[in-house]
Amino acid sequence: MSTVIYHNPECGTSRNVLAILRAAGADPVVIDYLTEGWTRPQLLGLFAAAGLTPRAALRLRGTPAEELGLTAPDLADAALIDAMVAQPVLVNRPIVCTPKGVRLCRPSELVLDLLDHLPPGPLAKEDGELCPSSNDLEQAA
Repeated sequence: MSTVIYHNPECGTSRNVLAILRAAGADPVVIDYLTEGWTRPQLLGLFAAAGLTPRAALRLRGTPAEELGLTAPDLADAALIDAMVAQPVLVNRPIVCTPKGVRLCRPSELVLDLLDHLPPGPLAKEDGELCPSSNDLEQAA
């Protein structure tokens, strides 16, 4: 199984995760889900593998989620999935799949648990914040 990132190139967190993957030596399959879209089975499989509910994967910021009534607490998961298929931007990102698992990588350092080899550090995010390096993680262990 190769590494896959469901990526939004306009998202800083998604770009940070992609940079971490590449710094760690991965050559990920990059899927621009805004262009490719989602299918219901695909979302259900990703959410199940990541241990996410559709509500937990719903992106609020910069999306029409509230205007569409998707934040209503009694809204069924099926309705959320339908909305996500219709408007891919409603899915929070990035979602990364590796042989070690599937995860919504927000914040970006969550991707580190999915890697076989940690990237050399320190790694800086686009905003200048430092991600933990392999040295930092080894010292914390």
